[in-house]
Amino acid sequence: MKTPRRTFLKSTGLAALFSFVPRSWAGVLGYPRALQGPMIGAPGPHHFTVWVRASGAFEVTLEYSTDREFKTVLQGARATAKTESDCCVVLRAEGLQPDTTYWYRLKYAGETDRHQFLPQRTRTAPAGAADFRVAFGSCCRIQFDPDQRIWNAVRGLEPDMFFWLGDNIYADSDQRAALVDLYGRGRTVERLEPLLRSTPQLATWDDHDFGYNDSDGHSPYKAESLQVFKNFWANPGYGEAGNPGVYFKQHYGGVDFFVLDGRYHRDRTDKTDDAGKTMLGAVQKAWLKRELKASRTPFKVLAIGGGWSTAENEKGGDSWGVYLTERDEIFDFIRDNGIGGVVCISGDSHMGELNCIPRSQQGGYDIYDFCSSPLAQMPANKNTRQAPEVRVRDTWTRSVNVGLMRFDMTGDKPTLTYTLHDVLGESVWEPLVLTPEDLRNGVSTWESKSDPVELQRLERFKRGGGYYGQDVPEGWPSRPYYDGSSD
Repeated sequence: MKTPRRTFLKSTGLAALFSFVPRSWAGVLGYPRALQGPMIGAPGPHHFTVWVRASGAFEVTLEYSTDREFKTVLQGARATAKTESDCCVVLRAEGLQPDTTYWYRLKYAGETDRHQFLPQRTRTAPAGAADFRVAFGSCCRIQFDPDQRIWNAVRGLEPDMFFWLGDNIYADSDQRAALVDLYGRGRTVERLEPLLRSTPQLATWDDHDFGYNDSDGHSPYKAESLQVFKNFWANPGYGEAGNPGVYFKQHYGGVDFFVLDGRYHRDRTDKTDDAGKTMLGAVQKAWLKRELKASRTPFKVLAIGGGWSTAENEKGGDSWGVYLTERDEIFDFIRDNGIGGVVCISGDSHMGELNCIPRSQQGGYDIYDFCSSPLAQMPANKNTRQAPEVRVRDTWTRSVNVGLMRFDMTGDKPTLTYTLHDVLGESVWEPLVLTPEDLRNGVSTWESKSDPVELQRLERFKRGGGYYGQDVPEGWPSRPYYDGSSD
């Protein structure tokens, strides 16, 4: 019986093709490649970390060099992607020189990714005190904004490290597939990819990537959410032995960063706010106190998803504003142990904020909260019904935004300069500049650092008026008086 000519050509062509396929490709659908990534993870003076999600269960190999042409190829780590880890792997190049540029590339089952021919470039962390930049943001909803122009501005700011402060995806689901799909989609945003491939990315989570809106430690899905989170990030650590979570410490350039988990061990928001109510859980809180006490850096940054001020001390709020007893316990510990240099960063609010908790009035020092939100989500004007202890700058609700901390640790007087940038990269406020001398017990700075108009609004609010109630230029028609009550 004759084989039809077309069938014969088809079968022999496929046979010829598969005769050249490496044996290591067996069981792989299509050719081995990256589905998402690479992305740079936790940095160090003598290493860099690479995350990637492979297209199947095969070996991924890291190669790196000090020259773009790879005249000298240095073999890095290798790992086998596994389906139970969503085929995500994390590889480290070790024994490197500090503050040095390295080129890297990945091979999949021994083959180059046919869609990624060019090598990528990153840089190791400095070994000591440095002049560097850290950007951060929160609330990145790809369903709302798949283009995400904010990343053009972030790349233009040239940060040395980027912190994701939660709601990094909007899964709002108990289905693992939903989390995996949205993490994957988020890693292929065209404007974001160059930043991911060159700049260390570290992350905590908030409710929308932890579980459902306002979800807490009672979530029955939290263990699986944590596993997916660990698969898709390359943080330096995830909680402690016997105490799961996403909290960790990262040192960079003479500054310690304490990234906290405000969800895994959280009590319900409507629980009475007393010494028995916790956002962090006892073990994480003990870790934070221990690490803060041991830190010797001039600045110490506390990072978490929800704001540190009283701004959301209202019905429906789920920030530190409804966990004030525990927040003040931490601030009392900082004061009582003479721990200087603490500042806070946060997200979630869908507004850019620069607030202050005037702890100098309780014998400590004023603690500032830098909030950047959103990266890719609808901005909100919740500021009209909220009143933190002190607004140092007016809220920013006109566009998406990103926060930038610039540390100069190289001289005798280290400085921290904070700015907030809009979608075009423009700074929306006058910079806030802090020194370690501003952040030590007995020093009050909030009045001198705050915008005069914000001080006027605060005084009006203290007298019983609405915070924004009388803010109209001279000669404008009057408008309804706002009394500060919630909607």
